Amino acid sequence: MTIGCDVISIILDAVGFGALNLDKLYRVNKIAGEDEEAYITNVHESCGGSAANTIIGLARLGLSTGFLGKVARDRSGQLLLENLENEGVDTGGVIKKSKGRSGTVQGFVDLEGQRALYVDPGVNDDIKSKEINLEYISNTRLIHLTSFVGKSIQVQKEFLESIPESVTVSMDPGMIYAEKGIKTLEKLLERTDILLLNQKELEILMPHQEKEEDKMKALLDFGLEILVIKQGQNGCTVTDGDELYCLDAFKVKCQDTTGAGDAFNTGFLYGYLTGKSIKRSANMGNYVASYCVKMPGAISGLPFLSQIISKYPDKMH
Repeated sequence: MTIGCDVISIILDAVGFGALNLDKLYRVNKIAGEDEEAYITNVHESCGGSAANTIIGLARLGLSTGFLGKVARDRSGQLLLENLENEGVDTGGVIKKSKGRSGTVQGFVDLEGQRALYVDPGVNDDIKSKEINLEYISNTRLIHLTSFVGKSIQVQKEFLESIPESVTVSMDPGMIYAEKGIKTLEKLLERTDILLLNQKELEILMPHQEKEEDKMKALLDFGLEILVIKQGQNGCTVTDGDELYCLDAFKVKCQDTTGAGDAFNTGFLYGYLTGKSIKRSANMGNYVASYCVKMPGAISGLPFLSQIISKYPDKMH
């Protein structure tokens, strides 16, 4: 097992740390419930992983990006590495394992773009702290964390204890981490600067507070600088503890919600890293997410900065 390359000398704007998965998305007539049947109308294969989706989005918007993760030396792993490299993401932090299988996700997307996902983590949950080259991220401005299915969460906790205080940490816990509960996430939250989660994850993490403002305050009390609640077609709420904004989503025809939250993260973190206000950053998040849902898969709809500026020059400045 080896690190992808030696220490990099360039300064990266953002590095993702999460699972790398090859997604196979099946278009179906409906999401089948218990004892129900549905049929497949089409299949779409793409490279995914929540942190990877966001980091690729940031690379398309012109930021310098890298990735920390793990793949096996199989077809899926090769495709995942090539995809990152083709998108301009530095893969110096990606660990390659000679045995095992790379992570995969089987997804089922209905006619309205709603989805059900089944994750096979593979070597994603076999990361060891000693395999991570901490010097790789010594010059990065921001680390973006997303979930692992199994024990690699412990590696993330140890990792956060080792990185410089000057590095901003953003985290999107996803349902996998939210369902682990607030106690399990405590050490991660204490080192997180920007927390991005959706409405359902907020309810799961903070079940004992009745009012939404109390739930948000309880999370901010962990020392967060910024808290974002993503609300899908209803937009988002963002606060830094002093200012709070509720912003509407952009109205578009939705084909597939896969990766919409990751796309929002792209827009928001782009705004943050380019010095925008939390309100402007959240608006950018909504806008990039609106691009994503118009195409199938998590990254096919992610826009390039030139693409946005040519049509809507006011959106990303």
